[in-house]
Amino acid sequence: MQKLQKVTIKDIARMCNVSTQTVSRVMNKRPDVSPDTREAVEKAIAEMGFQPSALARSLVQQRSYTLGVIVDGLKYVGVSQTLNGIAEQCESSGYSLLLKELPRFDDPDIAPVIDSLIAHHVEGIIFGATELNENVKIAQAQLPAFCPPIVFMKSQATPNYTTISVDNYGGVRRAVEYLLSLGKRKIGLITGPLDWFEARLRRQAWEEVVRAAGDNEFENHWTQGTWSSASGESAFAELYQKYPGMDAVYVSNDQMALGVLHYLNAHNIKIPQEMALIGFDNVVESAYYSPSLTTVTNPLRELGILTVKTLLAQIDGSDPRYPGKDLVLKTELVVRDSTP
Repeated sequence: MQKLQKVTIKDIARMCNVSTQTVSRVMNKRPDVSPDTREAVEKAIAEMGFQPSALARSLVQQRSYTLGVIVDGLKYVGVSQTLNGIAEQCESSGYSLLLKELPRFDDPDIAPVIDSLIAHHVEGIIFGATELNENVKIAQAQLPAFCPPIVFMKSQATPNYTTISVDNYGGVRRAVEYLLSLGKRKIGLITGPLDWFEARLRRQAWEEVVRAAGDNEFENHWTQGTWSSASGESAFAELYQKYPGMDAVYVSNDQMALGVLHYLNAHNIKIPQEMALIGFDNVVESAYYSPSLTTVTNPLRELGILTVKTLLAQIDGSDPRYPGKDLVLKTELVVRDSTP
């Protein structure tokens, strides 16, 4: 079979009787093209099925139009939601992604990963790995002086780098205060692993609210899970034994809350009359739990979109204030049947 010849920018220019520079201006949506010429070129591009070469554009402009993304835990729903937002915004902005997954959550040695991204000429880097103990601070100390612009997601604020996160503290505080407004006074907690920065924020919010409400024994009124549904069920079983009279529980993510619901239903504990329950994340499935789960939204897709927009503003120089900027996305309480 004869191989089909690829349509080039010269073919489009010849077809429209214009220069290749004019075709390029139309493709780049430059304003210095007459409406009739623009219409003719766009029509020719559509009819001929012309696909611009990203490599050619990069060579001409000496830019890669590529962002590097460093993540860990791709198996987690939250990571995929964030990547969805990153990919969506990159696509609409004309950028490609180079994804690097760290082999372990606690791996602070990112120098080889950064070097690899720089070798591929990325124009900016999104650091989306989990903040675990001191790993992000160690990673920041390893960044080379010639590192391209970098944004840290879901990390503690720092004076030297832009950080973008979700309001974990405020979301949990509103959730626990809502339980108090319903007349619940013995509110337990199932936290995620406390070496995670986000888990510590959520625990801090719960502690401050229940302590202010008069719980002087709060240290005995929480347990720790590992984010999984199975760990949520086993953690609640432990908590239920050591906190008699507990009438509500805040759970640090929806997956662990599913395990709590399984325990409550299996032991005929009425929800929400005997035990009210609130989760965190507002995963799509939480509306279909039995009963449906009251939870806190976690705008991870929006986090990915905002991170790309912020990084591109650094790259093109339109945001000169980026060092030390700390952006926090709001969370909201979604009330369903697991609370009265």
